[in-house]
Amino acid sequence: MPFVAWVTVVISVLIILAAAVGLYRVVLHLKVVRDTLGTVVVGVWVVAKQTSTVPASVAAVNADLKPVRDFCESV
Repeated sequence: MPFVAWVTVVISVLIILAAAVGLYRVVLHLKVVRDTLGTVVVGVWVVAKQTSTVPASVAAVNADLKPVRDFCESV
């Protein structure tokens, strides 16, 4: 093969290698984002689970505060 053909092959290999390295870095960043989003989803689930009892607690607190409310209305 002539010299120009070898130069073309080498340049092509370098371009393909640079593109492959760039795509590999994108894949690594996407894996980090996926892990972070998984952590956020678990955190949101925990917050939702911990605050799911608020309506039941509000009813109990309102029942406990009924004497206070009755006293305030009588004043």
